[in-house]
Amino acid sequence: MKFKSTNRSFNSYPDENHASIRRLMRHTEDDHKNLWDKDPLSDLKNNQEMKCGFSSIRVMGMFAVLMMFISVVFSVSVVLRDPPSDAVIEGSDVWIPQWNSDPDSKDGDLHRDIEAVDKLLSGLLSAKHEEGSCLSRYNSASYQRKLAYQPSSYLISKLRSYEDLHKRCGVYTESYNKTLEQLGSNGSSSSSDCKYVVWISFSGLGNRILTLASAFLYALLTNRVLLVDPGTDMADLFCEPFPEVSWFLPQDFPLKHKFSKFNHNSPNCYGKIMKNNRSTDPSGMILPSLVYLHLVHDYDDDDKLFFCDQHQSLLHQSPWLVMKTDNYFVPSLFLIPSFEKELHDLFPNKDTVFHFLGRYLIHPVNSVWGLITRYYQAYLARASERIGIQIRVFDTGTGPFQHILDQVLDCTLKENLLPQTERRTNVVGLASSRKSKAVLITSLTAGYFEKLRDIYWENPTVTGERVSFYQPSHEEHQQTEKSIHNQKALAEMYLLSTTNVVVTSSWSTFGYVAQGLGGLKPWILYKPENRTAPNPPCGRAMSMEPCFHAPPFYDCKAKKGVDTGKLVPHVRHCEDMAWGLKLVDQQD
Repeated sequence: MKFKSTNRSFNSYPDENHASIRRLMRHTEDDHKNLWDKDPLSDLKNNQEMKCGFSSIRVMGMFAVLMMFISVVFSVSVVLRDPPSDAVIEGSDVWIPQWNSDPDSKDGDLHRDIEAVDKLLSGLLSAKHEEGSCLSRYNSASYQRKLAYQPSSYLISKLRSYEDLHKRCGVYTESYNKTLEQLGSNGSSSSSDCKYVVWISFSGLGNRILTLASAFLYALLTNRVLLVDPGTDMADLFCEPFPEVSWFLPQDFPLKHKFSKFNHNSPNCYGKIMKNNRSTDPSGMILPSLVYLHLVHDYDDDDKLFFCDQHQSLLHQSPWLVMKTDNYFVPSLFLIPSFEKELHDLFPNKDTVFHFLGRYLIHPVNSVWGLITRYYQAYLARASERIGIQIRVFDTGTGPFQHILDQVLDCTLKENLLPQTERRTNVVGLASSRKSKAVLITSLTAGYFEKLRDIYWENPTVTGERVSFYQPSHEEHQQTEKSIHNQKALAEMYLLSTTNVVVTSSWSTFGYVAQGLGGLKPWILYKPENRTAPNPPCGRAMSMEPCFHAPPFYDCKAKKGVDTGKLVPHVRHCEDMAWGLKLVDQQD
């Protein structure tokens, strides 16, 4: 905030004050020279006058110097109080860009003017990265909430070990080149101790972020190196998460040009291999050096054998696993017996998997980080409370739809997320409150934002709270292949993750990413049927974990169908999708 002084001599013109003093001093010196020509009888009187003159000059000079000093201090304080929105935060003790001083704020962690920021997220992040190349990595702690839980020491150790493995086996290393020579052969070879899982860039941005976390967890569990197909825009969205060696698959990878054609009928597809060898004991099979894992929503029962313990042992043969998926398949990894102990040690709190892995892996590039920080500081930082509302409509037709608006209002009012409004026309205003709420709307259309904004503009709140609404963009249609569209989408996911509370839409991976990065248990807007607002309109999520939309329902030991949402207490069916699976903490 900048202030304009009304005291001209105090703030604006120190040079003019100095010139005035110099003129006074010159006049006094001339008078002093003329004393010798005056009547000697007047010496005493003149001496007294001269003493008074010099005393006045000293006072004026000291006053002018004091004013100049105060002016400089005042100017510096203004500059420091209102830094540029793109200021770089360096070091472990940094300034958090929050200006709120409201004592009634619900989230003290986000409203401290000066705070020692844990930029390494309790050891989750490595300190080996160069800060300037990716500002979001170490500065995100200044904008997002603290981690919901402390990461386990075993997870931190595992991440450091993985980083060493990635450095030793990364692209163009000696080990990588040796393993690359095995492509096209059958079985594994002892020529290299490095194995890989290659993630194919596929589906929308929310799905890609969730599947990246899934693939990385699988790499941790199987001691493989994760290599990422950059697709059309991955490098324009995300920083490199691992120190020194890239996670991106190089353009000269032999089969990269065929990735888009991989499906469940591809010759090296694991499901197809199993289908063609149903009479063969898997333990005696020899797999090709490269196996394609088709884990897309349309996968069949043979593809789903990936989630069986016996088949994981078989897959260990192949140095190259190429994975295509649009599913957050983490919950089903918790049902594989051989992974059980490792997963328990990594994540004692079962509902923290994406929260930790997302904060470790997902760091927006500097251009996207600028979108995030500028918007946050301009519109959200000063509010007593920030509320995120993510609206994803799967109905066909042109919105906004009245039943969706009714559902959003019904949910936010019943759950006391937004204050009631006084709709009597003769009410001018109610008792004012120091509280202010900034509501961040994300939607493909601007209609819901405009209607909600107008309601709180045209009617005062019964609590006297000030409620403001903001929407960064409205793209009208999802445009998965457009880089700028995805940059805005990533920025909005991240902005939602900085809110105190969040309302999300059923089935939306966009909302899953936001809640997971922010460590937030959302209120989920239930999916409407027949264009009618459901009753109840929303419900609180069991955990901040995303939902696995297309899980297998198969007991690998019994070789029969089973409800996989009832096998263990920490894997349950999702609130927004009855057949989906999600991780919950047993204490919750």
